[in-house]
Amino acid sequence: MRTELQPFTDEIRAAVPAGAEIVDAHAHLGADEDGRSLTPDALLRQMDRSGVARACVFPLHDPDRLPAYRTPNDRVLEWAAEHPDRFVPFCRLDPADGALAEAERCIRLGARGIKLHPRAQAFDFDRGATDRVFGVAAEAGVPVLVHAGRGMPPIAEGLCDVALRHPGAPLVLAHGGIADQAVFATRLAEHPTAVFDTSVFSPVDLMELFARVPAERIVFGSDPPYGRVLLGLFLTVRAATAAGASADQMRGLLGGTASSLLTGVPLPPATAPLRPRVMALPGPLLRLANYLTAAFTSCVRGEQGAAESVELAISVCRDPHPGPAGPALTRIKPLLATVIAALDDPGGASAPVDLLYLAMSIAVTEPIPGT
Repeated sequence: MRTELQPFTDEIRAAVPAGAEIVDAHAHLGADEDGRSLTPDALLRQMDRSGVARACVFPLHDPDRLPAYRTPNDRVLEWAAEHPDRFVPFCRLDPADGALAEAERCIRLGARGIKLHPRAQAFDFDRGATDRVFGVAAEAGVPVLVHAGRGMPPIAEGLCDVALRHPGAPLVLAHGGIADQAVFATRLAEHPTAVFDTSVFSPVDLMELFARVPAERIVFGSDPPYGRVLLGLFLTVRAATAAGASADQMRGLLGGTASSLLTGVPLPPATAPLRPRVMALPGPLLRLANYLTAAFTSCVRGEQGAAESVELAISVCRDPHPGPAGPALTRIKPLLATVIAALDDPGGASAPVDLLYLAMSIAVTEPIPGT
């Protein structure tokens, strides 16, 4: 592990309550046609560094997905069989390509969940194949994890209709449900097993989730290889702590709720969302979050201009009268100096993204006295 990440690992360990088993509800294995990939050993290293006990794993948008995702599903099932205590296999389906037969085949072979990606497979949630997939999941008692993040129009109406017709199929809305977060939170409030995972790029999206959705309906997810386990866990723990999660609620959202979904144990009753609907953030931290988001986006997209946004963020950290934002600015400033050095170093490709994500997480989740 890079030495600059050790303090964040230490903070996670200090915040995780005794007896918590951490389960990552959202992780990929294999290869994607966009060039990304992740091996089982690489994911296990990320999990071990972060104290994650188990991960729900499923294929990427694999070049070998035809027909019916059979080949990548078999790979994931094989990897899970090699690491039965660490990987929980999900099968990935394309509703237009033999989805029902593939779901039934994979469940017979040990799959314990289903992954659907309406952006990659370009489908909607009508009463056709997707409805029947939810029926298979309900009969088997396995969760359905659905991409509900970037890259598509609002999808809540159709997906909520399907989920409410099949309440026996636990639903995991990936990426905090940001594709339609407010509508999901409203329409699925009475669904017995609809949960949201925390694999988001924007800390603001996660803080808003804690204002919309009960802690008992949120599960940790990190989305590797697109996200990193340590970064996702750091943000989740910070956001839950800032929202005022109890030790029991923290144990649930870090792994207990996911374990219940996987084993068919009823979820605890949902309480009220932890956060108020109005987010209080001092002006310096709001400015900082704005510049850091711009820099992070530039780095992720491989665009020029990240350094300019980072320099603006550093100027915010120089505030002679920072008020309650002072502790966060003091912590973030050296991270940004490292980012500037890494942007000038061709060999430091991942450092800017990682450190900018951590800095954003601190800025948005910093506890402010009196709020």
